[in-house]
Amino acid sequence: MTNTRADARAASTTGARSTHSQTLSRGLQALELLGEANGPLTIAEVAEGLGLHRSVVYRILRTLEDHGLVSRDASGRLRLGPGIAALARGVSRGLQQVAQPELSRIAERFGVTAFVGVLDRFQVVTLLSVEPRDAHASIAQRPGTRHDVNRGSTGYAVLAGMSDDELASVVESGLAVDEERVRETRTRGYATSHDEVIPGLRSIAVPMPISSEPNLLAISIVSIAELDDAELVADSLTAAAARIARAVS
Repeated sequence: MTNTRADARAASTTGARSTHSQTLSRGLQALELLGEANGPLTIAEVAEGLGLHRSVVYRILRTLEDHGLVSRDASGRLRLGPGIAALARGVSRGLQQVAQPELSRIAERFGVTAFVGVLDRFQVVTLLSVEPRDAHASIAQRPGTRHDVNRGSTGYAVLAGMSDDELASVVESGLAVDEERVRETRTRGYATSHDEVIPGLRSIAVPMPISSEPNLLAISIVSIAELDDAELVADSLTAAAARIARAVS
């Protein structure tokens, strides 16, 4: 845990504090910190990650505990609580229900992990994922996993689905976007990546425009092994994206 994370979190909310609830913002940051952690955290670790005094963090976490959003293990360490799962089920519920069988078919056919990514500000967040049942080795792409939109095939599939004005806003945010790669993804209909988000992993993604969804989406696969036919996988993803869009639009 470093001060860099705390500084980044503080900077992300500085401009909004005059009009937004600082306490609510801190509570949400605590949830984000726990969600990104590889395991349970102590109050001291959460306080360090947020750059706040332990007494302030204690009150925030107790409130989140009361609502089932945070829970403690036998040693008193903190993790996300079951209330988070109930909230997550409500996010694009219809989309998740329709996408689940499509992702399952792709995962089983190619022996890969298939998932849907959604744009959240300037990051891509995994909304839903499915792993193959019988593969010897697969990737656990946890819902809630996030990375900057200018990294990986899922990010570039989302960028390719943007209007020129939307793409310009990402560039203006300071993220380094390979605009030639965006154009290439638009032309061929899919993006690929290798070693970009997680070392050793390969990914293929296609944009998934859905008019009823407020945020841009992509449907993707991630694999340890090199795939024999990227275009076949991309065609399957494109077909699945079209079926999902028709079902929920």
